[in-house]
Amino acid sequence: MNFRSFLEDLRKTGELTTINKQVSTEYELAGIIDTLQEKPVFFGNVKESSLPVVAGLVSSKGLIARALGIKREQMLHKLLNAIENPQPPEVAENGKCQEIVEKNVDLKKLPIMRYTEKDGGKYVPSGVAIINDPELGRNMCFHRLMLIGKDRFVARIVEERGTDSALKKAGGELDIAVCIGNSTAVLLAAATSLPKGVDELGMANALEKTTLVKCKTIDVDVPQDCEIVLEGHIIKEKAPEGPFLDLTGTVDKVRLQPIVEINCITHREKPIYQSILAGRNEHKFLMGMPREPTIFNEVNKVCRCTDVYITPGGCSWLHAVVKITKVNPDDGKKAIGAAFEGHKSLKHCIIVDNDINIYDSNDVEWALATRFQADQDAVILPNQRGSSLDPSGDLTEGRKAKTCKVGLDATIPFKKTDKGFDKEEYTKVDLKKYL
Repeated sequence: MNFRSFLEDLRKTGELTTINKQVSTEYELAGIIDTLQEKPVFFGNVKESSLPVVAGLVSSKGLIARALGIKREQMLHKLLNAIENPQPPEVAENGKCQEIVEKNVDLKKLPIMRYTEKDGGKYVPSGVAIINDPELGRNMCFHRLMLIGKDRFVARIVEERGTDSALKKAGGELDIAVCIGNSTAVLLAAATSLPKGVDELGMANALEKTTLVKCKTIDVDVPQDCEIVLEGHIIKEKAPEGPFLDLTGTVDKVRLQPIVEINCITHREKPIYQSILAGRNEHKFLMGMPREPTIFNEVNKVCRCTDVYITPGGCSWLHAVVKITKVNPDDGKKAIGAAFEGHKSLKHCIIVDNDINIYDSNDVEWALATRFQADQDAVILPNQRGSSLDPSGDLTEGRKAKTCKVGLDATIPFKKTDKGFDKEEYTKVDLKKYL
């Protein structure tokens, strides 16, 4: 379902909370979203803007799967298929995102929010950025944007990634489109790290038909049914960006980052602004879920993998639980090495058997308690490439992050299934016969 269709579906089922009391973009909106635990919510009366705000549409795996028209259990294979078989999207002559064209840009009319008191400014964390690499073609990803003027943002552009590489090839300046209010398919594809030259919008189109339209002032294609498109240019000038909450829920530091000048805004009639809370569930699921298929693929090269879960408790980035069918004595340890290969930023992973519910932390902990011995089943890998998001790692400026990685093999010891490793079940009864 596209953005509007999914919103309407949630409204019909009574799952969309509507708040019509006036609320402010200054901390209040974020506070309400957080207090609601990111359940889908629509704000119809925003103090600083005429646009309504919606949040919480991708705050659980269940919601994400539902938006794609599948069951939660099908998510991993759905993502894997889209990653491996992207479908080139069609480009239409016009799109709903261009029903209104505004060349007199005033970004302050948008309900751009200040999320916490430590924020360096008002931020757009939900915008999907699309650029054209001079050599590799179209690239789509997320860049948080800090408002610094009526037509200017400063963008957090991670070094040595897609936009940064394209920017260097282009001599330090580059056209960019930022799309706000996107389908779940587009959001997931934008959060996925695909091989160089593979179009993320092709992945989005494989997840759900995603037709594009060319921007009005720049040579960039965008999803035709998104809510708002900011057309602009990354310039050579830089400004301080930050602080702002990162995926871990801790505050990221201030850096000099490129400035983006916006020269045109297009949008649907009566557009809806989409917000995402940094460091909370929507941010986590969008970041973590696309890494599950890559771990799944690597583990399947060394043993039979049946499921993978990047856990929210591990910031949906640093921890994974991997379910395998154990055939050989060393399958658990081989799975550990493969999991770290499948997601380079992974810090800790737990390997479990098929009888463990990897979505239930109590079940995973039970496997650790009853099937794991640290001196035999732990794999410790010091001084490994880590994640810059992990504040406990070695984050020395000018060097790649380093950390110590640990894998825990919590599978049943090979050929010892007769020693009480299985949970005993009580007799199942039909309570209707007794009540």
